[in-house]
Parts: sequence; C-alpha cells; structure tokens
Amino acid sequence: MTRTVRFHEIGGPEVLRVEDLDPGEPGPGEVRIRVDAVGVNRAEILFRTDRYIEPVKHLPARLGNEAAGVIEALGEGVTGLTTGQPVSVIPNFSHNDYGVYAERALVPASSVLPRDEDTDAITGAAIWMPYLTAYGAMLDVGGMRPGDTAVITAASSSVGLAAIQTAHRIGAIPVAVTRTRAKRRQLLDAGAAEVIVSDEEDVATRILALTQGKGAEYILDAVAGPGITDLVRATAPDGTLILWGAQSKDPTPYPAFDLGMPAVNIRTFTMLEISRSPQRLHRARTYIDSGLRHGMFRPVVDRVFELGEVVKAHEYMEANGQFGKIVLRVDH
Repeated sequence: MTRTVRFHEIGGPEVLRVEDLDPGEPGPGEVRIRVDAVGVNRAEILFRTDRYIEPVKHLPARLGNEAAGVIEALGEGVTGLTTGQPVSVIPNFSHNDYGVYAERALVPASSVLPRDEDTDAITGAAIWMPYLTAYGAMLDVGGMRPGDTAVITAASSSVGLAAIQTAHRIGAIPVAVTRTRAKRRQLLDAGAAEVIVSDEEDVATRILALTQGKGAEYILDAVAGPGITDLVRATAPDGTLILWGAQSKDPTPYPAFDLGMPAVNIRTFTMLEISRSPQRLHRARTYIDSGLRHGMFRPVVDRVFELGEVVKAHEYMEANGQFGKIVLRVDH
C-alpha cells in the first residue's frame, strides 16, 4: 500500500485526503515510479474545483502530473528506460487518468524523461511545467525575437519566472506585472527589466509609456477575465496576446470589436501542445536542457511541503503569496 492523495468531492483544499492505496503494476506502455517530489501547479487547484479545461469525470479523483523520482517497474513494450533510473515526469496526461500526488504512481512511459543524477528530486519536479510553458508560448508558438518587449502577468509564479529567464535567453525585454509592491524587488533581482504593480498603477498606461506609445509585441497573461481588454489596448499592432492561464473567475471577453478591431493576435496556449507532440517536445527538451546546463535557466523553488501537508500546500498557493514553485516532498 502507498500513500496517495485523492478527493471525493469538488471543493476547497480541505477535500484532499491522504489514503492508503495499492499503486498496482504497470500495464503496457506504463512505468511505476517511486515518487520523491511533486510539483504543485495551478491546474490542480482548477481541477479540484472543477474549473479546469477538462471536467472531473469520476470521483474519487487523483491529482498531479509533474514529479521526480526513480523507476521501480516497467510495463510491457517500454524501451529506453531502466529500473532504478532517476526521472522527471512531465505533464502530458489527463488528471482523469493518472495522478502523481503519491508515494508511488503509475504514469505513461511517454511522460518520463531521464533525470541527471546531479539534479535532485526537488529541482527535477520544478523544471518542466514552467519552462515548457515559457518555451512553447514564447518561441514555438510566439516566435519572439531579440528586442521584443514581453509583458508577463502573474510574474512571480514559476511560469512567470521561467518566462523572465527565457526572455533574457532570447534577447527580449521582460516586463513583469505583479499585484502588490511586496514582490517588486524580487522580480527586479530575478531579471525583470521593469515591474508594473497593478494595484497601484494602470497597467495599459504604463506599458504604453515603457514602449513609447507603440505597445508590447508580446503580452503573456495568466489571469484572463475582463482585464484582457486593457492588455489588448497595450499590445503593439501585429503584436500577440497569449492567454496561458485563467486565474480570474470572471468571464473573459473578446474585446477586439469594442476596441475598433486592432491588428492584434489573441491566442490561448497550454503547455500540453508541446508535451503531447514528440517532435515539438524534442525541440523543447533540447532547448531547456541547454539552458539548464549553461546556467541560464534556474528553477526557483519557493517552499517545500511534505506530502501529508498537501492541504496546506494548496492553501498556500491559493493565497498567492509564493515566489516560484511549490513542491511536495515525499519521504519514504
């Protein structure tokens, strides 16, 4: 039996339970891993509250699709992996099918990447979702170029910080947007060229001022909701607004007609576009591995909770006080 996190009803963090379950044996194309660390992501909060891009199909439900650990068993047909091998699990499967909030978990072999033994489990669980998202939106989809201005909302999140680092690697100019002044200094230290405090200043006005009135070539938004109208207003002609999150609980309008049909591209993006395509994932992995190897990418871990503190970890994320990644450590 192994400790596994599930929820039996839709609701707040308090619905999460740590239960003893049999992880089972891997089927064809699957592996079983001993989980040593789990990356906590906003998607899990949305899934737990049934507001994710896919509905909860059955209860009780599991959670989690980003982790680091060691392979314990291989299913039929799995090649290129060995038992005892350190690995990271990348998010490319449905929460309805698998979940890694556990001491041991089954996952598709296609979700597993070998992990360098010099990369500890906490770091290994903090890499792939943030950097796959940043790479996918900014390069694979966006085609960002040196000199472009990239405005990043929710900039103190793990994705936001990965986007700041990715912008620097491209040669773009990262402008961070944060709600309060509390994280301003940290964002500047993390590499933001400018920081906009949305509770104190008009975001669109400041973006236009920073870009001499032309607007930002790219705006990367994790909030959505009615605020995208101002973001479109601050996007340069032929610029791109990429919606890669939906933290707002309010409906998201399509503001282009109300603003006079500006020449702005509005696109949604999820990291799954990259992680579920072998060819695109290969390019992303090569790019991210290179950035890590040369020290240009440095995952930021804000706080580590024990697996049994999963309720506290979700409460902490919902309080929006973190700077970087939240990780669950699994002690065996």
